[in-house]
Amino acid sequence: MSKPTLLILAAGMGSRYGGIKQLDKFGPNGETIIDYSLNDAIKAGFGKIVFIIREELREDFQEIFGPKLAGKIDYDFAIQSVQSYVPAELGTIERTKPWGTGHAVLCAWEQTSTPFAVINADDFYGYEGFKIMADFLSTNTDETCQAMVGYQIKNTLSENGSVSRGVCELDKDGFLEVVNERTKIYRQPNGQIVFEESDILTELEDDTIVSMNFWGFMPSVFPVINDMFKEYSAKNINSPKAEFYIPNVMTYLIQNGLGKCKVFSNASEWFGVTYPEDKPTVTEALRKLHESGLYPVEA
Repeated sequence: MSKPTLLILAAGMGSRYGGIKQLDKFGPNGETIIDYSLNDAIKAGFGKIVFIIREELREDFQEIFGPKLAGKIDYDFAIQSVQSYVPAELGTIERTKPWGTGHAVLCAWEQTSTPFAVINADDFYGYEGFKIMADFLSTNTDETCQAMVGYQIKNTLSENGSVSRGVCELDKDGFLEVVNERTKIYRQPNGQIVFEESDILTELEDDTIVSMNFWGFMPSVFPVINDMFKEYSAKNINSPKAEFYIPNVMTYLIQNGLGKCKVFSNASEWFGVTYPEDKPTVTEALRKLHESGLYPVEA
C-alpha cells in the first residue's frame, strides 16, 4: 500500500495564546513544534505532508518548512477559508474564524489521496504516536475502520490553567464509543484530576484516555464530511462562532453504522501551548529530549 499522508492543522487563530503559535520557536535550536512532528512523521513512514493553513500564512510556511522538507518528503498546502466548501447558494458568510477542525480536513480533500492522519500544528505528540498511526494506515484494508491515538490525561494537563479535552469511552474491544468534550479539566491541590461542569466536580483517573486530535482516516471519508458540512453550514449560517469538529465526524460515522474507530493508547507525554505561560515548560521539556538523544542537534 502507498505511504500515508499527514495533515497538519495550522489555520487556527491562536486567540488564547496571543500570536501565531504554529510558527513560534520552542526548541533549543529555534525549532517550531511542527519541526518535531515532521521529524517523527518522516521517521515513522509517512509519505506526504499537507499543511492546512490560511492563505496569508502560505509564504511564511513555504519559507520556513520548504527547505527542511525538500528531498525528504512530498508536501503541499491546503487553504482553509471561511468560504471553502460552503454551498454556493448560501452566498457570502459573515464570520472571521474558519469553521473548525472537521472543515479543515475537508479543505485538504484535493491534496489527499491516501489514508491520512490529522494532527494539531501546535501539539507535540512524540514519535510513538506517529509510528502507531503510520503502521495502522499502511496496513489497514477496512475502509470503514478509522483510528485515533489516545493519550493518558495525566500527560496532557497544563500547569497554567484548565484545559479542554475529549474524554473517550471505549468498548471492550478498544473501539471508540463516544468522545465527551470536557471544557474545564485541571488537577486539584490534592492531586486528583477533575472536570468542572455547572459547578459540579467529577473525578477522572490519571490514565483516562483523551483525544488530542490525532486521528486516522481512510480517504473514502471525504464525501461523508462534505455532505455533513453542507448541512452544518446551512444550519449555522447565522452563527459566527459555530465550529464543525473532527469528533462530530467520527461520532456520525459510529452512530450511523458507517464506520468504527480503533483507539490506540500510548503513554507518551504530550506537550501543548494553550497559554503563553506554557512556553517555558515546553521549551524545557524539548531541551531534555535533545539532551537524551531522541532528537538530533537540529530537529
